[in-house]
Amino acid sequence: MSAAGRPSKTLVVALCGGIGGAKLVLGLSRVVPGADLMVVANTGDDFGHLGLDISPDLDTVMYTLAGLDDPRRGWGRRDETWTFMAALAALGGETWFALGDGDLATHVERTRRRAAGEALSAITADFCRRLKIATRLVPMTDDTVRTRLRTDMGWLDFQDYFVRRRCAPAVLALAYDGAATARAHPDVLAALRDPRLRAVVICPSNPFLSIEPILAVPGLRAAIAGAAAPVVAVSPIIAGRAVKGPTAKMMSELGVEVSAMAVARRYQDLLDAYVVDRADAAEVVALGIPVTLAHILMATLADREELARRVLASADAAAKTTA
Repeated sequence: MSAAGRPSKTLVVALCGGIGGAKLVLGLSRVVPGADLMVVANTGDDFGHLGLDISPDLDTVMYTLAGLDDPRRGWGRRDETWTFMAALAALGGETWFALGDGDLATHVERTRRRAAGEALSAITADFCRRLKIATRLVPMTDDTVRTRLRTDMGWLDFQDYFVRRRCAPAVLALAYDGAATARAHPDVLAALRDPRLRAVVICPSNPFLSIEPILAVPGLRAAIAGAAAPVVAVSPIIAGRAVKGPTAKMMSELGVEVSAMAVARRYQDLLDAYVVDRADAAEVVALGIPVTLAHILMATLADREELARRVLASADAAAKTTA
């Protein structure tokens, strides 16, 4: 408790998906102690492949926090071997989605346990415990939500668009199938109501593919908007270009300006502060909320930690102005 008898503000909730988000989450995990950090991961990318339940964003965050991620590829496990894929190829199997031998073990065990009736969140929590991850990693929902894209080649499932077709089709619209009837994970809703909540962080992830599937789950957007702590987003755009992935391409195809300002507008009903790269300082002057300038291209572990500190400082400053 604080000196005034109020709960200490120590809890941080981060919305995350993909590689850029996982980098900031790693930085946050090094400055926010243990279970005081809850990462809410996108599961709209999840899909079934080769009879397996695959959760790419959950696994990217999990491997990153466990120090098992592959820094060169950005996905999967480091020091991976590929005996399974080579054998599958020799048999004429589908090889467009690469599963390394170590990564395969994660999917096999997840699939077995889900078939036995365990919830995705319970399996994820147990995996994290076994990998000695102190951060709480929670899927946005235990229900099925699937991101689909309407493209110039018709409707495509996300992994078909992203991996098999390498983001080549033009994107005309997106849908989050199942989101309307999904239930937000109760631990996430509880954290957003917790009087210890210090900040809600929207990581520099693709707005359309990583963050908006989370916000599409009923109750989550309202719970974030009503949280008794500042909401801070980090821009995934630097000087009109995406840090990683197809964000800029998608924004352009959807008729959205490729800018840090345009990303902020998508979250504007939620935001109390915004963190952008120094290159975008002039652009966001008219945003109407506090803006923090930072080096947001996280090339090193030190970069991740420094950005995490800047994000939390931005939240703390916003809290003081609204107190």
